[in-house]
Amino acid sequence: MYSSHIDKIECCTQEHLHALVAMMQQLPEFDGRHDSEALISRLQHQSHLALLSFVEGEPAGFKLGYALDDSTFYSWLGGVLPDFRQLGLAKSMLLEQETWAKAKGYRTIEVKTLNRFAPMLGMLVRCGYQVVELQPNDDAALNKITLRKSL
Repeated sequence: MYSSHIDKIECCTQEHLHALVAMMQQLPEFDGRHDSEALISRLQHQSHLALLSFVEGEPAGFKLGYALDDSTFYSWLGGVLPDFRQLGLAKSMLLEQETWAKAKGYRTIEVKTLNRFAPMLGMLVRCGYQVVELQPNDDAALNKITLRKSL
């Protein structure tokens, strides 16, 4: 058995943003387009939540989202480092984000993913998210899928 915990951060500092970027750089699914400046430009002046997951004190994953409006929270970026996958961390962060968003008065959560991220897509559907939009691509693996869940 391992010990894990999730830190909730409602106002990201430069230190938090650098930690998030460092984790993104270790995730094979990310393409390096999100640096600290990109995160700041998206998050500043918006209600947001960063979740940092740790296993045995080591950074293991993150989930980052922000308010789209007064009723919808957007789950923007997230991932679990390869060495920590299959431990239930992504689902734990998803549920933590939902609980936080509901307590803050949001009525829905929205997330976008690509068809090629089947494990994430499956987890979202199992957790009650519904497909509400599909943006097709010539490469079906790159179809962008928007999912939403009522809280």
